[in-house]
This record gives sequence, structure tokens and C-alpha cells, in this order.
Amino acid sequence: MATISSAGIGSGLDVNGIVTQLVALERKPINQLKTEATKLQTQLSSFGKLQAALSKLRETASTLTRSSAWTPTKGSSSDAAAVGVTTGAATPPGNYSITVSRLAAAQSVVAVTKASSTEVVGQGTLRIELGSWSAGQTSFTAKAGVTPVDIAVGPGEDSLATIRDRINAASAGVVASIVNDASGARLVVRSLDSGVENAFRITATDIDGNNCDAAGLSALAFDPSAGITQMTQSVAAANASATINGLPITSASNTLTDVIDGLTLRLGRESATPVEVSVNVDNEAIRKSIDEFVTAYNDLVTQLGELTKYDAASKSAGTLQGDRAAVNLQAQLRSILSATSGASAVFTRLADIGLDPQADGKIKVTSTKLDAASGRLTELRRLFANSDTLVPANDGFATRLRAFGDLTLGSDGPLTTRQDGLRQRIDRNSDRQQQLEERVAQIEKRLRAQYTTLDARMAQLNQLSNYVTQQVAQYNKPTK
Repeated sequence: MATISSAGIGSGLDVNGIVTQLVALERKPINQLKTEATKLQTQLSSFGKLQAALSKLRETASTLTRSSAWTPTKGSSSDAAAVGVTTGAATPPGNYSITVSRLAAAQSVVAVTKASSTEVVGQGTLRIELGSWSAGQTSFTAKAGVTPVDIAVGPGEDSLATIRDRINAASAGVVASIVNDASGARLVVRSLDSGVENAFRITATDIDGNNCDAAGLSALAFDPSAGITQMTQSVAAANASATINGLPITSASNTLTDVIDGLTLRLGRESATPVEVSVNVDNEAIRKSIDEFVTAYNDLVTQLGELTKYDAASKSAGTLQGDRAAVNLQAQLRSILSATSGASAVFTRLADIGLDPQADGKIKVTSTKLDAASGRLTELRRLFANSDTLVPANDGFATRLRAFGDLTLGSDGPLTTRQDGLRQRIDRNSDRQQQLEERVAQIEKRLRAQYTTLDARMAQLNQLSNYVTQQVAQYNKPTK
């Protein structure tokens, strides 16, 4: 008897449809778990957003607890082209009268003109030493702690361009370049650093045996103390010279970083008259730090409001609506913001300086009040940054919010604990889905086997019924 190759063909039963519907019923718990997993993932993502917003608030609050946030300074110069100024964290306010009588310079020497940069100069060894020249360059004193550098020039390495490259690769404290013009190519060697002690001399050991003439490698020598001046000095090494409030100072560099605490002066040109430099408290920087704190706080409050809201009209709820951890976070922030502090004798609330709490929990800044409060910088600083381990009520608001952020975001904090709990639920959900998927697969396999057997049996019965019907019909036919 022929076998049935496709379920339902022999019996007329919709085996696939029946099995599919039965399996769909078995998959309902899996679909419910998937819906729950999506919800849990959304909640976890929402707590991640809250964590980021609270971290930002903690960061801005922490900034306001540092002394550097309340002592920023900015400098100004009456002639920035002559004397530029940059302040640092340790720069005290003050006024300075500066006269620049000379700028620091780096020594520079120039070789005789060659036809081109590919022209051969000669072979041998160049020695470059850093140091300082005496008046009239009658003697040279090597720089302490610096070793002379020997540069060997061999066959195939003796063109002007190649010698330039070998000097630059030697890290000898100088830099070489080639200047090309209508007359030809000239090698220029300059000190990397300015200042008298960073001058240099160049001596040559020429393969032609004469280390002092203009032929061969000795054409690149410069040592006036020995009467060797094949290269010509175009710029002499010099220290910068200036006076600050009448006090003479010298420097190897035109950037003065250690003359006044935290103050950097950049000498740009000589000045015939004194340049007035002022260093003042940077109120704009302080205001920026406070504004960043307010923005971070309002962003967190907005985030919380969106995640915990309920819209009665649309009957839709935020992802964390009714969530205990989110609701508690919202309540604690409101409590901290609306509290008073004994840190300052003048300001006790944030509203006193123009940071007014609103009905929606955000802070509204009244600039006129905040600007006025900036005139009492010490008290303003206390209101934000004061820390009193014995009397917490005397802590400043930034100190309180930083501590609150540390506690809430800590390993045992409510946000971290809540996120860990959600991750565990997601993992358990995934495991349960896997278990049910395996169970449904077994049920589907069993159902298909059962209905395939039923289908085959019914097909056999149908065939038998057809055979009997045919036989009865044949039997009942009239015979001649």
C-alpha cells in the first residue's frame, strides 16, 4: 500500500494548521515573557539615563566644592602684542608694569652659497656643541650636561641636502634648513632653543686634511674662538631682558612661566613704554560653573519627570511611573534643594542667591540676584562648598549633592541595586524562555508524530472504504 508523503493529503485533515494552532497556544507563556523582557530592558535603559544624568550633576557639584572653582583669574594686557598673559589656578590677583628691553633669540649661522642643494660639499665629520659664547666670541663654554654630537659624512652622503638631513637626524640641539633664491642654495643652521646658553659651535674634521679652509666639509664650520668663520652668524643667541614692577629679569625663553606664581607671560616685541598687566578674579568662570550645575540639576529633574509621569488623558505612563527607586530619588532631590544651610552667615537658601526652586522641581536662575551675590564671593562659596563633618546642617549645597550622588551611585546605592535587580530578572526571564522553547519544541515534535500517524491511519481507512464501495457497486451491477 502506498505511503502518505505529506501530512493531510491522504486523510484530508489540515495537520499543519492543527499543529500550528496547538503550538501557538503552548507559546503564549513565551510571548508573555518576551513582553515582560522588553519592559524590563526599557526600565533598565531608563535607569541608565538617570544614572548618567545624576553622574553629571555629581560632577558639576564636585567642581563647585573645589577651591579652584572659586579662585579662577583672568589676565589682561595693555599691549598684548608686546606682552601676552595667561593665568593659572595659583595666580593671585595683582597688577604688574612690564617693560621688554630685549627678546630672547636663537643663534643662527649661514653657509656660503652653493649652486644647488644637490651640490657635493665634502666628506669627514662635523661636531656640534651647545654652549655659550663670551663677549666678542673669543671663547666658548660648553653647556653643562650636554655631550657634543659627531656627524659622520661619508661617500654618497656629502651633498648639501643630505648633510642637512643628517644634522636634523642627529638630535644635536640645532635644526638645519636650505634657503634657495636667485643666487643659489645656502645651508642655515639654527639653535632649537633660544637663549645665550643654547648657542653652538661647529667644527669639522675634513677628509682633505684642512679643517679651516672653505673647501670641502670645513666650509660648514663655525668657531670664531679658533678663527674659523666659514659660516656667517646671522643671529646671535640672546636672553630676553625685561623689568617687572621695576625688578630686572632675564630669561632664555620669551615665554616666562616661573617669574610670578601661576602666571605665564609671552614676550612678543620690545616695548618703549611699560605694558600694564592686570590679573583679576574671573567672575565669568565662576558663573559658568554655577550655570553648569543648574543645567545638570534641571536635566536630571526633567528626566525624572518624563520617566515617572502619568498622562490621564491618554492613560499612558512613563517607564518608571510608580517605581520606588525613581520616586524616592525625585523626593530626595526636592528635599535637598528646598532645605536651608548654616554654611553662610548671609545666604541660607539657594533662593537667596537667585536659584529659585519651581513647582516642577527645577531651578530658575534670577541673574540679577546671582550677580549681586557674586559680590560677596566668600559667602557664596560657603553656601555651595562648605563642609562640616560635625554639623552636617552647615554643609553647602554642592557638598550635599556631591555626597548624595556618591551614595546613590555607589555599589550599594539604590540606583545600582535597582539596576542589578533588573538585570537578574532579565537573566531569569531569558532562562525561562529557553526552557519553554525547548518544551514547546518537544510538544510540537510529539504532536506532529501523533497527527502524522492519525493521518496515515485515516488514509488507510479511506482507501478501504473506497475499495468496499467499488466492490459493492460491482456486485450490484446487473448481469446478462
